[in-house]
Amino acid sequence: MGQGSVRGEGTRQRVPHARDGGWDETPYEDHGDAGPGRAEGEPAQEAASDTAPGRHSRPRGRGRAREHRAGAGTRAGRTKRGKRRVLRWSASVLSLLILGTAGAGYLYYEHLNNKIKKDDLTLGKNKMPEHRANAAGQTPLNILLIGSDARNSKANQDLGGAKDTFDGPPLADVQMLVHLSADRSNISVVSMPRDTMLKIPECEDKETGKVYRESLFAQTNESLNRGGPGCTVATWVELTGIPIDHFMMIDFAGVVSMADAIGGVPVCVDKNIESRTRDGKGSGLKLAKGTHPIKGEQALQWLRTRYGFGDGTDLERAKAQHMYMNSMVRELRKNAKLTDPNKLRKLAEAATEALTVDTGLDTIGKLYDLGEQLKSVPTGRITMTTMPNFYSTRKPGKVEPTPGEAEELFRMIREDIPLDGKPSKRATPTATKDKAAPPAETGVTVQNGTYTDQLGSAQGRATTVAGLLVEKGYTLAKADTLTPRQAKTVVRFPSADLEADAQAVAKSLGIPLGSVQKSDKVQGITLVVGADWREGDTFPKPKATGKAPGSNTSRADQSGCMTVDPNFTW
Repeated sequence: MGQGSVRGEGTRQRVPHARDGGWDETPYEDHGDAGPGRAEGEPAQEAASDTAPGRHSRPRGRGRAREHRAGAGTRAGRTKRGKRRVLRWSASVLSLLILGTAGAGYLYYEHLNNKIKKDDLTLGKNKMPEHRANAAGQTPLNILLIGSDARNSKANQDLGGAKDTFDGPPLADVQMLVHLSADRSNISVVSMPRDTMLKIPECEDKETGKVYRESLFAQTNESLNRGGPGCTVATWVELTGIPIDHFMMIDFAGVVSMADAIGGVPVCVDKNIESRTRDGKGSGLKLAKGTHPIKGEQALQWLRTRYGFGDGTDLERAKAQHMYMNSMVRELRKNAKLTDPNKLRKLAEAATEALTVDTGLDTIGKLYDLGEQLKSVPTGRITMTTMPNFYSTRKPGKVEPTPGEAEELFRMIREDIPLDGKPSKRATPTATKDKAAPPAETGVTVQNGTYTDQLGSAQGRATTVAGLLVEKGYTLAKADTLTPRQAKTVVRFPSADLEADAQAVAKSLGIPLGSVQKSDKVQGITLVVGADWREGDTFPKPKATGKAPGSNTSRADQSGCMTVDPNFTW
C-alpha cells in the first residue's frame, strides 16, 4: 500500500519520514492542505485550495455509511485483507451461506444486507472515464480499496493508538486499486503512498451539498475528509485516468474483526522482532523468528509496522502489507473449514459489519457476483506493486508520483496490460470508422506539459510541436500558454464528432491511438506535449514494457520472510 520512509539514527532511535505506506504507528503530523509556492518555470496552477474543516463533525444519515464516515469510513486499512477477503468470501462464503441456510436464508440474507454501509461512488464533478473493451467485447473491473485511520469510536481508539488524533478527521491512509482484467485471467493491485502530494479535485457532499474546492497540491489521504470515500475515488481518477467501478472501505476495528473471523494469516520474519523505539514509538509488534499465524490486534500491528522492517522505509512496510495480502489469499483458497456453518456466519457477519461500499455493491447478492468474477484468477496471476514515487522538493518529507514511470503504470492498467508480463486478451485501440476533416479545417491547441521537478519545463515545446502540425497541413494549429503537467503526451477531444479528427492529428505525428482520449476538460482538440517528448521533431516510440515499472512488486503465490533490522531484535 503506500510507502513511508524511516531513517535510523543510532540504536533503535528512528526518525519517521514521509513515504508512508499505510496506517502509521505514531501520531500524524501534517494534515494541512499545503499550497506550495511556484518555482520559476513551474506550471501555472489554477484556483487555490481550501482546507475542509471537521471531516466527521456533522451528523450523517445515508444508511450506516455516513454514520461511520469517520469510523467505518476508515475501513480502509483493512483494505488489504478486505480486498481479497471480501472478494473471496463473497463468492465462497456467501454462496455456501446463502444456499445452505434453507428456510431461514431469506431473513438472514436481509440481516446481512442491513449491516452493509453504503456511500456514493464518486463526489467529483467530472464524468468517470469509459472502459475500453477487448477483442471479445469484455471490459475490466476496477475496485478502490480504502483503509481509514479514523479513531472516533472506542473500538478504534483502543486499537489505533495516537491519542492526540482521537475524534480527529479520518484520513485515507491505505489506498489500493484492484484491477481485474477484461478476460478475468489476472489481477493487478496498485498501492499509493499515503503521503503522495497531488491534485485533489473539487468534491461535493451529495447529502449536505457542501462543496470542497479543488486543492492543487495536497496530500492524497486528506481526500477522505472532503465529503467521503467518493472524493478519494475522484482523486484517483483525476491522477490516473482509470475508470473505477467500485470502492470498499474498512477501519482499524474492521481489520481486527476480519482477521479473527478468518482464523489468522501466516507471516514470517527472519529474526525476532519488536517494533518499539526508545521513546515509545512503534506498532508494538513482537514476534519470534519464523512463521506465525497472526490475527486480531497483532494483524493490525503487522500492517502498521515500519520500525524494524528492513531499512525502515515505507517500501518495506508496503512489502509487509503485500506479504500479508498474498498470504491471506492463499489461506482463504485452501481453507477447507469454509463448509463450517458457524465459521461461515462469523465471517459473513464480520465482513458485512466491517465494510463500507459504494451503492453498486450494497447487497450480499452484488458482493457475491463480484466474488464470482474474482475467484477464478490463480494466485500466480495476482500481482501487487507500489506506485513509483520520489521525495518531493516542493513539500519536503512527502512524495510525488515519478514522472514517466507512474504514468506508465497507470497506462498499463488503463490498457489492461498484465503487470506480470504475461499475455492476455486486451483491448487494441482501433481507428474510428468516421472520416476525419481535412487538416486545414481542423483546429488544434498545443500545450507544453513537459514540466518535471527534476528538469523543469522544456521551453518552447508547444510552439515547436504546433509548427510541426502546421508543416503537416494543420494550419490552424496554435500554441497555448497553459502549461499543465503531463507525463505522457496525449491528444484530447471533447465529443464523439471530433474523435476521427483527433486520431488523425495523433497519426500525423506518430502518437499512438492509445494516447487519444475523450475528455470533458477541453473545448476542442488539444495536444498536450508530455514529459516523454521533451525534445526532437519525432515522437519517441513507446518502450515495450512487459512488467510493472518499479521494483516493489510481488505475486500472491510467492511467500517469504520480512528482513528485520538488527536494531529491533530481542
